[in-house]
Amino acid sequence: MLIGELAKATGTTSRALRHYEQAGLISSERAPNGYRSYEEQAVVRVRNIRYLLAAGLTLDDVQVFLPCLDGDVAAAPTSDKGLRVALERLAVLNERIAAQTEARDRLEAALQQRTGERIRSAA
Repeated sequence: MLIGELAKATGTTSRALRHYEQAGLISSERAPNGYRSYEEQAVVRVRNIRYLLAAGLTLDDVQVFLPCLDGDVAAAPTSDKGLRVALERLAVLNERIAAQTEARDRLEAALQQRTGERIRSAA
């Protein structure tokens, strides 16, 4: 299948697929005309990559899950290394959320002080 077909089948972009390929997460063969050609199994692999990215992992983090990207990654047993990577990423995300919450609270307090009104944040 060509890159555009894979992009459509997985709900992503050709650019993202090239990025995944550069990161070593997927591979393609080159047709005589230079076009990238992917095996059908790439659909499952790309969907799994997108699932892990949507869960907050980075492309570097996803490398740890390479052995199970061709199956049901959500149902596969997690390796110790995979669990460690996920816990580390969770800690990073929690730190970022805490920092953003503090910034929001400071801004909210400053606005309240300026306006004299209680500012209601979306959170």
